[in-house]
Amino acid sequence: MSLADTLANPADEPGGIAYSARGPASIETVASFGFWLFLLSDVVMFSALFAAYAVLQDHVAGGPDGLKLFNRGYVLAETACLLFSSFTCGLCALAIERRATAAFYLWGIVTFALGATFIGLEISEFLRMIRDGAAPERSAFLSAFFTLVGCHGVHVTLGLTWLATMMAQVGTLGFRPQIVRRLLCFTLFWHALDIVWIGVFTIVYLGARW
Repeated sequence: MSLADTLANPADEPGGIAYSARGPASIETVASFGFWLFLLSDVVMFSALFAAYAVLQDHVAGGPDGLKLFNRGYVLAETACLLFSSFTCGLCALAIERRATAAFYLWGIVTFALGATFIGLEISEFLRMIRDGAAPERSAFLSAFFTLVGCHGVHVTLGLTWLATMMAQVGTLGFRPQIVRRLLCFTLFWHALDIVWIGVFTIVYLGARW
């Protein structure tokens, strides 16, 4: 079939769509696909960190292990803050869908406060461990612990920066399509961090055999 016949008879093509009518993918499709690829790359990275921790958790080099170091109160408070922030982030997403500015700011601020509290507790825990002589260079176990948990903490910090930036953009630009797209990507990112923390809580802290 010649090119002229093909263009004249689009129904003869697969799906009945003319080549000239297909065009490139929309910005929303490209952005969503790219962000899912980013999340998958994060999953691969954290999987490697979990695997390294699983191998090194018993290599304490005569130093303290997790059972002696981890503070149950800190861990439970951190977990409560982050998991509840996932709920408030979901309410924030619903406000975005409704274009409800006041509700968006309310739940965005609550999410930010809970995330900041989580980071504060984590930094306090790290400083306490270092003061007690359990710095990352003390043993392979501590190196793996600080790398895994610290990497998650860096992601949460970046998420808080992202949320603060988006709240400022909503205040200046409103709920434009590109702003909404970025906000929904943020909510996916934040929920992914909660899932990773469940893995940290289960493997690292519950694995210490309290």
